[in-house]
Amino acid sequence: MKRINCLIADDEPLALNLIESYIQKTPFLELKAKCSSAIHAMQVLEETKDIDLFFLDIQMPDLSGLEFSKMLPSDSKVIFTTAFEQYAIDGYKVNALDYLLKPFDYSEFLAAANKAKSWFEGQPSPVSGSAQEQKKSDFIFVKSEYRQIKINFSEILYIEGLKDYVKIYTTQSPKPILTLMSLKKLEEELPSSQFMRVHRSYIISLEKIEAIERNHIVIGEQQISIAPQYKESLQHYIDGKSI
Repeated sequence: MKRINCLIADDEPLALNLIESYIQKTPFLELKAKCSSAIHAMQVLEETKDIDLFFLDIQMPDLSGLEFSKMLPSDSKVIFTTAFEQYAIDGYKVNALDYLLKPFDYSEFLAAANKAKSWFEGQPSPVSGSAQEQKKSDFIFVKSEYRQIKINFSEILYIEGLKDYVKIYTTQSPKPILTLMSLKKLEEELPSSQFMRVHRSYIISLEKIEAIERNHIVIGEQQISIAPQYKESLQHYIDGKSI
């Protein structure tokens, strides 16, 4: 296949130069532009449309990487870079292939780049936990009390993390399903278009939200606190659904 034309947008010079060096050592990538802001990237796109893949920092002044990604052509693909682990990229209804948590090394960068390569070649991405893989099923199996229990994503209300365990609250059981697993691991297995981390200890089903009151999400009789570091993520989702 032809080389994938890339653009980098990051307001941190060190990050900008690091990603540039990673692209240069990756045979199937070609750097077309590096930009110190999303505004600069917009100006570049006015001059050239020949960009396939965007490496975008999420937090940039004036216009964030998330906001900029929504302005891109539908056939463009994005890999987000961020210093904040709370962002659930696919939940923003943007063309995001992956995200890289800073600081990341070349092996992590290459894994994300290979995911892009697989997408442009029209093959399923080999990377575990990708959005494409998650679309293959709408359920998971978890081990609980010597049983493997099937849980449909559509039945999940919310999930509570308790150190090395999680409690999965569903519409089908009056009691939560308790399983030995970290909340982070389960988060990686769930489709982020349907679920969002809103607190250090909670993941919620987006479609099960009944109301948002101040700093709480209401799901049935449960009120779940929204931690400050997750507010922006949730607000982006709500803004995209508001009329």
